[in-house]
Amino acid sequence: MEIESLIDLEPKTNIPEISPGDTVKVSFKIKERDRERIQVFQGVVTGVSNGKIRSNFTVRRVTYGIGVERTFFINSPLLEKVEIARRGSVRRARLYYLRGLSGKATRIKEKRDLAKSTTETTAAVEDAPVAVAESEQET
Repeated sequence: MEIESLIDLEPKTNIPEISPGDTVKVSFKIKERDRERIQVFQGVVTGVSNGKIRSNFTVRRVTYGIGVERTFFINSPLLEKVEIARRGSVRRARLYYLRGLSGKATRIKEKRDLAKSTTETTAAVEDAPVAVAESEQET
C-alpha cells in the first residue's frame, strides 16, 4: 500500500479523548511465537500528537524503580482499548519534566469536574432543610 492511501483511511472512533496528565490503562495485543494475548499498560500520558491517521500518545510509568515510556499509535490494529482512570490537571502539552522526578514529586493533581460537584452540593442543600423540618415536627 502507498502512504497516501493509508493517510486517507478513517481514524478509530472507539478511543476516548486523551490529554496530557491523564492516567490511562492501555490494552494492546502482544504476539509471542504462535500465541497472541492482551497486556495492560497503565501510566500517565506525557504527550499527545494528533495527525489524523498518524495520531499517537506516549504513556509513562515507573516499574521496579525504572521509568518506562511507550508510544502507542491510536489507529494501530494492535491497540484494543484505552480506559481513562483519572483526569489530570496540568498546564503543559508535554510532560517531559516527569523524567527527572521520582516518588511523590511525580504526582499530578486530579482535574475537578465542576458540573458534578455543583449537582452534589445542590442535592445536599435541598435534602438538609427537609431533615431539619421533620425533626422539628417530632418535638
